[in-house]
Amino acid sequence: MSRIGKKPVIIAKGVTVTVTGQNVAVKGPKGNVAREIHNTMNAVVTDGVLTVFPKVVGKDSARFHGLTRTLIDNMVVGVTTGFTKNLTLVGVGYKAAQNGRNLTLMVGYSHPVEIVAPAGIEIKVDKVVNISISGAEKEVVGQLAATIRGVRPPEPYHGKGIRYAEEVIVTKVGKAAGKK
Repeated sequence: MSRIGKKPVIIAKGVTVTVTGQNVAVKGPKGNVAREIHNTMNAVVTDGVLTVFPKVVGKDSARFHGLTRTLIDNMVVGVTTGFTKNLTLVGVGYKAAQNGRNLTLMVGYSHPVEIVAPAGIEIKVDKVVNISISGAEKEVVGQLAATIRGVRPPEPYHGKGIRYAEEVIVTKVGKAAGKK
C-alpha cells in the first residue's frame, strides 16, 4: 500500500466528483476535468471525501495507488483554484503578443512563431516579456509551458531565451575568460 495513496482526497465545496466504473469526472467553478483511472484501482466518494484503493493488493496495484490518488487530487485542485505557469523572455528584441487564443513569439528567428492554446487554457501576456499560462488541467498547463520554452530555451553563455519565471540559469564563463 502506498502512503500517498492512503490519504483521502478532500472534495471542496462547489465541486462535484462523479465516479462511473474507471472514469472519474470532476466539475467545479474553473471547469470540468475527466480522466480514466487504471484498471487495478477503485475510487469511492463518501461524505465529501474520495478514497482510492486497489482492487487486488499486489505489486502491480501498489505502483498505481499513489499515482491515481495524486492525479485525482490534481483534478480537484484544478477545478477549484487552477494551475499557473509563468514564463519570461530574456533577450534584446524578444517579445510576445497575444492574438485572441494564439500566442505570437518573436525570439530572434526570421519569422514569428505562432502557438495555439488548447481548449480550457488561458494565456496572458504582460509587459511584452511575461507570459502567464493558466488552466484547470496541470498536465496541459505544464506541457504548453514546456512547448513555449522549447521554442527558444535559455542559452548557457548569456542566459537569453524563454525561461520559467522562477528558473535560475547558471551561465558559463566565455572563452575569453581564460586568457590573460
